[in-house]
Amino acid sequence: MSELALFLSIGLVVLLAIGVPIAFTLAVLTIGGLLIADVNPIILAQRILAGTDVNSLLAIPGFILAGDLMGAGGLSKRLVRFASAIFGHLTGGLSIATIIAGTFFGAISGSAPATTAAVGSIMIDELERKGYRRDYAAALATSVGPLGQMIPPSIPMVIWGVLAEQSIAKLFLAGVIPGLVASAGFVLVSIRYARLNDIRPDRRATGQELRFATRDGFWALLAPVIILGGIYGGVFTPTEASMVGVVYGLIAGVFIYRELNWHQLYDVVLRSLKMSGMIVFIIATAYGYAYLIADEQIPQQIVDVMLSTTSNPLVILLLINLFLLLLGAVMDNVSAMVILSGVLTGIGEHIGMDPIQLGAMVVINFAVGMVTPPVGYSIFVASAISGLKIEEIGRRLGPFMVVFIVVILLVTYVPAVTTWLPGLMR
Repeated sequence: MSELALFLSIGLVVLLAIGVPIAFTLAVLTIGGLLIADVNPIILAQRILAGTDVNSLLAIPGFILAGDLMGAGGLSKRLVRFASAIFGHLTGGLSIATIIAGTFFGAISGSAPATTAAVGSIMIDELERKGYRRDYAAALATSVGPLGQMIPPSIPMVIWGVLAEQSIAKLFLAGVIPGLVASAGFVLVSIRYARLNDIRPDRRATGQELRFATRDGFWALLAPVIILGGIYGGVFTPTEASMVGVVYGLIAGVFIYRELNWHQLYDVVLRSLKMSGMIVFIIATAYGYAYLIADEQIPQQIVDVMLSTTSNPLVILLLINLFLLLLGAVMDNVSAMVILSGVLTGIGEHIGMDPIQLGAMVVINFAVGMVTPPVGYSIFVASAISGLKIEEIGRRLGPFMVVFIVVILLVTYVPAVTTWLPGLMR
C-alpha cells in the first residue's frame, strides 16, 4: 500500500476516533493527500463543485423541509388520530396505530429521526396512559423511525442514487416491500406484547368518531398519495416531488389546519436548512476524498481482499451485511455511503448483484443503524422525548431488531423483494 493510501486510510480512522466532524475530516485528508501526491489543491474545489452540481441533490433539502413542515403543521397528529380510530380496538391496537402512523409519516418525511420525533412526541405518553411500559413505547417510536428511510420517499435512497448513478425512482420502489414487511413484523411484536402484558384494547370508534378522524385527516392522508403518485405517474421527478411536498406542507399547515404560524415557519425552515447544509457539506467534501481513494485504487484493493477470503456470493453478502451493521452503529450513514459507494458497487458488480437490490440493502442496513448507539439518531430523539436513558430504551429493542434482521436477510437473499416493483417501471 502506497504512502498516500496509508495516509488516507489511517488518517480517516484517527481523525474520526478523536471526534473530528466527518466533513472536516474528509476535507483535511483530501488537502493532505493532494499535497502528498504533489497535485494542485485546486482539484479539491473542482471535485467539490462536481459533487454538488447534481440536480438530484436538490431533493434532499426539499424532502427534509417537507417533512418538517408536515410535522409542525399538524399532519402527523392527524395521521396518528386516524390510525387510532381504525386500529385502536384491536389487541395491541394503540401500538399498531403507532406503527401505521409511522408508516404513513415515513411516506412523507423520508427521514428516520423525523419519523420518530413526529410519532413519538404524540404516542409515547398516550401509550403509557393505556398501560404500556414507557420504555417499550420509546423503543417502538425508535423502531418505526427507520421506516422513514425504507418507504419512499427516502433521503438516503436519494443519496445512494446520486453516488451509484442509479434511478432514484426505482430505488424508492425497492424500499416499499421491505418497509411493509418491517411494519407487519412490528405489528406481530405489538400483539404479542399486548397479550403477554394483558393490555386491554380501546373501545371501537363510533361511526361519528371514525368519520371525524377521516375527514380531519384527509389532507394528511392525501400527502403521500400526491407525492408518490406524482413520481410514479410521471407527473414530476423525485426532485420536483420534494418541492411539491414543501408547497403542500406549507399550504396544509398554514391555511388548512392553521397550526403553523409565521414564527414557527421561520424555526422550521432554519432547522431544515441546518440539516440540509450538513448533509450536502459532507457529500461535497467526500467527493474530493473519493477522487483520491479511487485514483489509488483503494476500493479495488478492498474488493480483492474480501474476494480472496471466499468466492461464495452468499458468504460475501453475509460479510457485507455484518460490516454495514457494525459500521452503521458507529458512523453517520451519509458519510459511510459516500466513502464506501465505490467499494460496494465494485463488489456488487463482481458477484452479479442487481444494483437496485444492492442500494436497498445498503440503505436498509444503515437505517437499522439509526436505532443503535452511539450514532443512532432515532434512539437519541426517543430518549429526548421520553426522558429515558438510551440504555433503558435499548433493552426493549430486541424484538424489533429481530424484525430488522429478518428484513435485511430477505432483501439480501431474495432479490424479488427489492427488484419486483422497480421491474414494473418502464
